[in-house]
Amino acid sequence: MAEIISSSKTAAHSEVVTDERSTELTELLLTLSRQIATFTNLPSALRHIVEVASREIQADRASLFLNDPMTNELYTQFAQGDLTEEIRIMNDTGVSGAVFQNGEPLIIHDPYSDPRFNHRIDKHTGYKTEDIICVPVKTARGQTIGVLQALNKHRGLFNQDDLNLLMELTAHAAYALDSMIELERIKKLRRHEVEFLEVISEISSDINIESLLKKVMSEATRMLDAERSTLFLNDEKTNELWSQVGEGLGLMQIRLPNHLGIAGSVFTTGKSINIPHAYADLRFNPAFDRKTGFFTRSILCVPIINKDGKTIGVTQVLNKKTGSFTAEDESRLKTFTAQIAISLENASLFADVQNIKNYNEGILLSMTNAVLTFDEDGKLKTCNKAGENIFDDPDRPIRGKSATEIFSESNPWLLEKIEAVLEAKQNDMTIDADLEVGATKISANVTVMPLLSVDGKSMGFIVMIEDISSEKRMKSTMSRYIDPSIADRLMADKSDIFDGQNVRATVLFSDIRGFTTLTEQLGPQDTVHLLNEYFEIMVDCISREGGILDKFIGDAIMAGFGIPQSLGDDEDRGLRTALSMIRRLGAWNESRISIGKLPINIGIGLNTDNVISGNIGSIKRMDYTMIGDGVNLAARLESACKQYRTSILISEFTKERLKGTYRMREADRVVVKGKTVPVSIFEVLDYHTEESFPRMMEVLSFYQEGIKQYRALDWDNAISHFRNCLELQPRDALSEMYIKRCEFLRGNPPQTTDGQWDGVWVLDGK
Repeated sequence: MAEIISSSKTAAHSEVVTDERSTELTELLLTLSRQIATFTNLPSALRHIVEVASREIQADRASLFLNDPMTNELYTQFAQGDLTEEIRIMNDTGVSGAVFQNGEPLIIHDPYSDPRFNHRIDKHTGYKTEDIICVPVKTARGQTIGVLQALNKHRGLFNQDDLNLLMELTAHAAYALDSMIELERIKKLRRHEVEFLEVISEISSDINIESLLKKVMSEATRMLDAERSTLFLNDEKTNELWSQVGEGLGLMQIRLPNHLGIAGSVFTTGKSINIPHAYADLRFNPAFDRKTGFFTRSILCVPIINKDGKTIGVTQVLNKKTGSFTAEDESRLKTFTAQIAISLENASLFADVQNIKNYNEGILLSMTNAVLTFDEDGKLKTCNKAGENIFDDPDRPIRGKSATEIFSESNPWLLEKIEAVLEAKQNDMTIDADLEVGATKISANVTVMPLLSVDGKSMGFIVMIEDISSEKRMKSTMSRYIDPSIADRLMADKSDIFDGQNVRATVLFSDIRGFTTLTEQLGPQDTVHLLNEYFEIMVDCISREGGILDKFIGDAIMAGFGIPQSLGDDEDRGLRTALSMIRRLGAWNESRISIGKLPINIGIGLNTDNVISGNIGSIKRMDYTMIGDGVNLAARLESACKQYRTSILISEFTKERLKGTYRMREADRVVVKGKTVPVSIFEVLDYHTEESFPRMMEVLSFYQEGIKQYRALDWDNAISHFRNCLELQPRDALSEMYIKRCEFLRGNPPQTTDGQWDGVWVLDGK
């Protein structure tokens, strides 16, 4: 009887406990429903459900994933500062994916032995997952909209009671979540619509093709949450798809045939292509990725179709940040491109018109002839740069003036020509006419042409003026620099040799030694008289060999051989000029000394190299000259004559191209100031006589052996040979210099490589 009473009490107690738990669960679910109803955004509701679930089943952590039917991904949202962040996983992977797919809850007490568990996440985060509980989130209609997953129960392992509790929680939360998801979707659509209208309104007002493309691509990238995007327009002239800008690529122009690749396929077929995995698609060309270092994962490419149904280009977006591009993305992008197609066509048309305008202006700007256009009222409409150079006076601008105001004062004959042309509607050309412009008179070929519309009505007229004054002055100008016979040949040559060319030439520099001291002794009047006599002799030497006088630089002379046209033996002509200058200078000095005047000494440098020659200067003054490293080296050699106490130094580049035979010797291997590559330089001795340099060939033989021993680091032997030179020719400056140099290097050995020395000497002076 006692046992029966005890059993009854136990059963009654169990019923009381069950009722209490049922009551607590009911209160929990009601409270959860009320609390969820107070939230205004989905992330807050998700966070609260997770907190309640974790607390009730005593889990270490939990996550509530909702399904995105557009991407087939499970995602969860959480607040990160003022922004909402998302985590997404595919809805068929892992434990959560398994529960979502089959709609059945799971408890896993040994996750590492379960093939569905991704243990790499633990390894990455450092977290140890010991047990898992995961339940589907189902609506009242039985539709699974997500999963709730919890990890690691605080005490013990997850059990059936925990599973039942989570199922109840998710069942009550599912209705509110379903409503919130739908509300979020509606808000998102509404927000997109407003943004879309604002963007279309802003873009439609832009007619600059470059800025329009940039705006379109920027918006496409943002709108589809992509990493990069490019809008390609079709170039009907070249059958190429081109883009001036690419969002995320920087400013550049890309061109590709309009039938190749994914973009070409979309353009030719007019059908969109959505590729979730680019490298798995045979149409994808990975070459651009290799070139840029970018990795393409997913691609969405849609055609741009105008109002007439013609495909004018394609829009391509790459790498959606959250998975692959969806059908909704494709629809939005197609709607977007359809709206901006008109703007793109307008911008392209504007660009074409602008290009035509720039092209026409470029033609006028580049024309050397003056072109003035006048409207039907005779008012000046346009005047190119050449015309401004002739007519525009800051004190009397011609803009807006009539032809009568411009021409009547000094050129009435031109007004008569204009009237005749307008009446006859035929061109008129006047050859070699005198045209007065202010106080200046120019020679010109003048053409007057009527401007007629397509139906033959007069729209005005054009006056074209070819200034031939410079051609008349050209021969006399050139004669100041070069032999008249050469000037005749150049005048017959119609090429633009004076506009600038890169040619091989031999450059000559000469300079008077001690000129400053000389001027102090002579005074200004005698100095000018001396220079005039000296230059007369030197320029005659240059002209006789067909050289061109480049310029006088104080007492220095710069001349060129092989410009503007090569004569075939320019190096020999340059060297013969230098020898002639030294010989004639010697004869002149004898006459100066005979009347008690001081003699003059000069140094000459010659180098052969490619130089740039042409008319260089300002509009007010142009000089035909040469520039380049070849010119600089010739100047350095002329200066080096002082250091080596020589009269003529030539470079190895001149020596190796000489056709004639000359007596010379290698003076040194040097690196001139501002350069790093050594150059061999040679002293030319052909101007000497037996009296000025006796027993020259014996001296040169000893000298050559001395140089050989010098470069072999045999200082004593080298000195011995150079002393032999001085015994034969006591005034041999080079031998004297090398003796001093060997004595110095004997006490200060140069740096060598494997016992070898290149013998290069660095010239510090210019």
